[in-house]
Amino acid sequence: MQHDDLDTRLGRRIVAAADRRLTKSGVVAPVDVLTDLGWLTAKPADAWRQGRLGHLGEAVAVPEDRLVAAVRLVRRWAERNGLTPEEAVYVTATRDRRPLRFTATGDESVEQAYRRHWVSPDLSPARRRRLAERHEKAPDLVVVETGPGWACAECADNAPFSIADEDQQICLTCADMDHLVFLPAGSAVLTRRAKKESALSAVVTRWNRRRKRYDRTGLLVEEGALERAEEQVLADEDARARRRERDRVRRQEWDVDFQARMAEEIVRMFPGCPPERAERIARHAGARGSGRVGRSAAGRELEPRAVRAAVIASVRHEDTDYDALLMAGVPRQAARERIAAGIDRVLARWSG
Repeated sequence: MQHDDLDTRLGRRIVAAADRRLTKSGVVAPVDVLTDLGWLTAKPADAWRQGRLGHLGEAVAVPEDRLVAAVRLVRRWAERNGLTPEEAVYVTATRDRRPLRFTATGDESVEQAYRRHWVSPDLSPARRRRLAERHEKAPDLVVVETGPGWACAECADNAPFSIADEDQQICLTCADMDHLVFLPAGSAVLTRRAKKESALSAVVTRWNRRRKRYDRTGLLVEEGALERAEEQVLADEDARARRRERDRVRRQEWDVDFQARMAEEIVRMFPGCPPERAERIARHAGARGSGRVGRSAAGRELEPRAVRAAVIASVRHEDTDYDALLMAGVPRQAARERIAAGIDRVLARWSG
């Protein structure tokens, strides 16, 4: 690159975009500059971050050599302004947290250039620490509200939510996340506390056709975590109203008679299982419209294998660190293998 490359048309656009970013936040990332240039838009950017594209180049309608030239111009601008380089971590918003790729070739020097953020030397040490912590933090898991015609890649069910799993979209039941409950957006305090309390959580998004972007609609969290968070904010009338509404909807979903019989069957098969735990397992597994094992044909007939499957699912999520392993990016099958012995111990104790 020649010194006057920043005086070209592309160079001037990059300088303007980078100057705005520097003034606003004190740090400039190549991906942010590409966004400001209009080369990277919301929907393909989300698809890339969610691991549904092989590399960043697939998200933009610009030749890769032009993208690389733009990243080099960002570096020239940053060096001219005396900014400090810091390498950021880019991983997918999926459970395996695999590294995001920027180029088709995977050339490490180019990949590193994309990951390099440029920081103002005027930032305070505290601000720099916060930036470093934010860069090192893995992104939230993201699930998408599905629509008519969508089908899970594993079970072919038309479920309300999907999550990326390797190179396919699967439902939450297949992803072992159907025990999570939906917390609609609206209360920042409740959302923040529920997320903090939940070992496993995921942001829920919906495609906005008018704005041509994914909008955040809520959060999926563990039911116990939501209840604890609600207890913490019950002084807030809005939170109390939401809880009453959620309880009303839940009562409508519960098939009380069936769930009582299922709880009795659980205690019969596992005498050591506390009765209140058996009731909780039956409520969860037998909720109408949930698609869980209690609503399957075998579950409705209270076949032993279906009842046992419901108990195992409960133990997996409540009595092992399975959810924490998923949140840390451990593949589903590997996580199941790691907690299998713990499940066996609980079932043996409950079997008496």
